[in-house]
Amino acid sequence: MLDEYLFGSVSRISPEAPVPVVEITSSRRLLGGAANVAANTRSLGDEPILIGLVGEDEASVKLTQLLKQRNISSKYLVNDKSRQTTIKTRVIAHSQQVVRTDREDRHVLSPDIENKLLKRFISVADSIQAVIVSDYGKGVIAKSLLERVIEVCLQKDIFIAVDPKETNFHNYRQVSVITPNHHEAGFAYGQRIVSETDLMDVGTGLLKKLKAKSILITRGADGMSLFQDGAEPTHIPAFARKVFDVTGAGDTVIASFVAAICSGADLVEASIVANAGAGITVAEVGTATVTVPQLKRELERNIKNGNLAAASTSGIHHV
Repeated sequence: MLDEYLFGSVSRISPEAPVPVVEITSSRRLLGGAANVAANTRSLGDEPILIGLVGEDEASVKLTQLLKQRNISSKYLVNDKSRQTTIKTRVIAHSQQVVRTDREDRHVLSPDIENKLLKRFISVADSIQAVIVSDYGKGVIAKSLLERVIEVCLQKDIFIAVDPKETNFHNYRQVSVITPNHHEAGFAYGQRIVSETDLMDVGTGLLKKLKAKSILITRGADGMSLFQDGAEPTHIPAFARKVFDVTGAGDTVIASFVAAICSGADLVEASIVANAGAGITVAEVGTATVTVPQLKRELERNIKNGNLAAASTSGIHHV
């Protein structure tokens, strides 16, 4: 999808309705959705293979151009004439989001389109280390498609990470890691997370219910909590930063986590890296990517300030 930003200022209220009038001074378009995950993956030095769905429209052309600028191939994208390419437009005034508009289609995939996506995945399955399923609830991550992808990953011992949509949560079975925020995790388990006890119930309950190897629950200002099969939970504190925009933070979390795993990190170490990546991203307006030097500086800063001491894990000394 495309993330479109319109920047401006507000000095008056509209005479037509009680809404601010935003005088637009600049605009930009960025990669959004799974394309932003791919951009983060590329920024961290890995080779992303982006498989997804776009329309046959001007937005898909612009998306392809943006991918090319990031040195990301668009050859595995599938064009669907029956839908438009998703565009999320955010109007920003004085560093605050005033309104967001979405242009999208969310209908179910046709069998032909689903088969095309699956064939593209199978064609590269022997050459990859990991799969990131970035589910935005737009109809692309159909249950049947997801089941086939997971089946292939299990057969080939491919690490599979899922950035979930709460309505599809119970389809993510036997994956390597799921990275919901605390609202999504609570909704999926049917129990709001308002205390540490709730967090433990939801994390361990989902882990068991989905037969997943791990679940990384992002908790905003409260940091992250990693639940692993056969291990005690690990709590990683949030590192103090001024939050400007949480847009795309989940994309950075899962891309950083998987990049760390592919580099030889264990689940705890990967969670710490992902937490550092999220801290960098939320300090910027709009979807953003992080680099290895940025991550190193952030981790060094957190170690120097003693921020990591609160993480309850024996693996912390490997960072």
